[in-house]
Amino acid sequence: MISGPDGADCIRNWMRNRNTVEFIGLWETIHNPDFKGVEFDTFRRLSGLNSFSMTPRKWVSATGAIGILSKAGRHGGTYAHRDIAFEFGGWISPMFKLLLIKEFQRLKQIENNQLNLEWNVKRILTKTNYHFHTDAIKQHIIPKKDYQSNTKWLVYSEEADLLNVAVFGSTAKDWRDANKKLAKDGLNIRDFASVNELVVLSNMENINSVFISQDIEKSIRLNNLIKLAKYQLNALAGKDLFKSLKK
Repeated sequence: MISGPDGADCIRNWMRNRNTVEFIGLWETIHNPDFKGVEFDTFRRLSGLNSFSMTPRKWVSATGAIGILSKAGRHGGTYAHRDIAFEFGGWISPMFKLLLIKEFQRLKQIENNQLNLEWNVKRILTKTNYHFHTDAIKQHIIPKKDYQSNTKWLVYSEEADLLNVAVFGSTAKDWRDANKKLAKDGLNIRDFASVNELVVLSNMENINSVFISQDIEKSIRLNNLIKLAKYQLNALAGKDLFKSLKK
């Protein structure tokens, strides 16, 4: 909020600026379905001319704007949505604008660090029991069948899909068929798993490796894995494991 004669003059000078008219008009276009675009176009054409003047009341009255509010009286003044207030603050004070840019960069750095941390957590979780699972396949499934060296990957793929169905309810191929654009970019079903799902997936790898070593039939393993995965996912529902892992 800005009040007083000096503040009012400052706001009028700011609002007659062409870039300001463009900015507040764009803001209204995005946020205000009742914004009068024809009146805005008129102001935009006139802005920048020496004869052009603009006040908050004139702007609101002519365009039906909602981003700026002007109140008269003892406790009156001009109020603005924070998006517009930040733009005004940056115009009136280079120091404010610089501090705003620095704060934005600081927050983006925090956000990027969080994303990198989550990516690392997911990467670790996907590897936790992976070796147990592949070793069980190598020792107990492959030796029992006459697989050629160039077809052994099919066994690992089938067992991986067993886990996908148990945890995500879909095979890798079904997911690719339903998400062709993402698959074309090299992404797969596990790239979009939450930390909770990856924890359960890791657990299912360990459990399935035990089932395999016990020579349990594949269909039976699948049914058991589905039940166990559902139970664990329900148990973790509402819990932010990523937040816990950061502590």
